[in-house]
Amino acid sequence: MLEVKGLSKAFNKVDVLKGIDLSVKKGDVVVIIGPSGSGKTTLLRTLNFLERADAGLAIYDDKEVNFNRVSKKDIQEIRKRTGFVFQNYNLFKNKTALENITEGLVYAQKVPKEEAKVLALKELERVGLVDKQDHYPFELSGGQQQRVGIARAVALKPDIILFDEPTSALDPELIGEVLAVMKGLAEEGRTMIIVTHEMDFAKEVADQVIFMADGYVIEQGSPEKIFKHPQEERTIQFLRRLLPEDYTVYL
Repeated sequence: MLEVKGLSKAFNKVDVLKGIDLSVKKGDVVVIIGPSGSGKTTLLRTLNFLERADAGLAIYDDKEVNFNRVSKKDIQEIRKRTGFVFQNYNLFKNKTALENITEGLVYAQKVPKEEAKVLALKELERVGLVDKQDHYPFELSGGQQQRVGIARAVALKPDIILFDEPTSALDPELIGEVLAVMKGLAEEGRTMIIVTHEMDFAKEVADQVIFMADGYVIEQGSPEKIFKHPQEERTIQFLRRLLPEDYTVYL
């Protein structure tokens, strides 16, 4: 479904992504972990062209694009294939939960308003927020806002949904409600790329785990391989810091 080769990106001459290769199959849940500043968010943003990469090639199904020579038409087409769930929700503050979802359907995909409303209500029901359809973001908790953000992304029927640390801005007691929605999407076979610090969640839902550090993919593989049998010292150091003190790596 998606293959990326040699993806590179620098900000002010500082290399943030250094030749990233990535392969995602239809229905895969790919979880990206790693320390802050490793380039995880930048990777997601370049895949959706929220940031323009300096070099690299991407193949979305049968469509091949060169990151530094892509046309506006190609970007629009790729954005239709990729949904994005932001770290800080990015909801329209002057629009209700329902309107936040219908906006993209009506104006980006030209769906008739009544049909868009039916689709939006279906997605609000999926995330357990039909009763909040007329509420504005300031009337919702952080977890509820993020669930609206997920509903908005899913409503557009993207081929791949990109999640940028969707629980990092939430209070601890609200994290579970967002992860539950994401687990439901994984069980449906949705193709997702998720940047997260939630290690238990990664173990449970991921088909593939990617560990990034310093702009590189250091190691990748199944949850079993990465969490129990990592081969790289940098991966081991990261996991020992993040996981319980009794964590043991079985090399």
